[in-house]
Amino acid sequence: MATPLLSLRIGQVQAFGPAGQPSAIGKLAVSGRIAASKLGLAGDEQADSIHHGGIDKALHHYPFEHYAAWARELPAQAALFEAGGFGENLSTRGLDEGSVCLGDVFQIDSAIIQVSQGRKPCWKLNQRFGVADMARRVQDSGRTGWYYRVLVEGNIAPDAELTLIERPQPEWTLARLIKVIYHDQPDRQALAALAKLDILAPSWREMAKKRLATGRTEDWLRRLVTPKN
Repeated sequence: MATPLLSLRIGQVQAFGPAGQPSAIGKLAVSGRIAASKLGLAGDEQADSIHHGGIDKALHHYPFEHYAAWARELPAQAALFEAGGFGENLSTRGLDEGSVCLGDVFQIDSAIIQVSQGRKPCWKLNQRFGVADMARRVQDSGRTGWYYRVLVEGNIAPDAELTLIERPQPEWTLARLIKVIYHDQPDRQALAALAKLDILAPSWREMAKKRLATGRTEDWLRRLVTPKN
């Protein structure tokens, strides 16, 4: 079954944070077909190449349905909860963390993409929505969105459809991944499985290995709390 795009979006780096930190979280809808390479959509920029972009974060997908849930929970910010709010490249109805699995392969126009990892929400969401603990709320809710790697480069139209063509890991929904990483520490059996899962982005496999080796979860505060400067 095909899932149509609601919007296809790219963004440029701009001053964003409390001290003018750069970000390309503000993404605008494109009106024509656009090239998707191994590193993402043509014209889509990343300010922080360490934590954003790269082969395993070429495209970000956020389910449009989540915006209604956020608007109910945070009515004062309701006007901000619209497509593009989370800095996503792809917006759809009908796909979410409970129905999408790690390693899922989709045909989208002439490109082929694969789910590579979940999202680690960061403090820029606090700034984006004017809610001091927004990143923590996103993490706790499981409404994080996810990333793709591009297996076959191609062009994508704004009205393209995503068609699932392969599901190698049906037991690893993104909802399960999120639960293991953010809620079920330490589930050593699940972490061991993730550490060996080749289709999972290397940084996430290394995270699982470190947790197994140390018995500890990494500190999230620097990622979740807005810096003062």
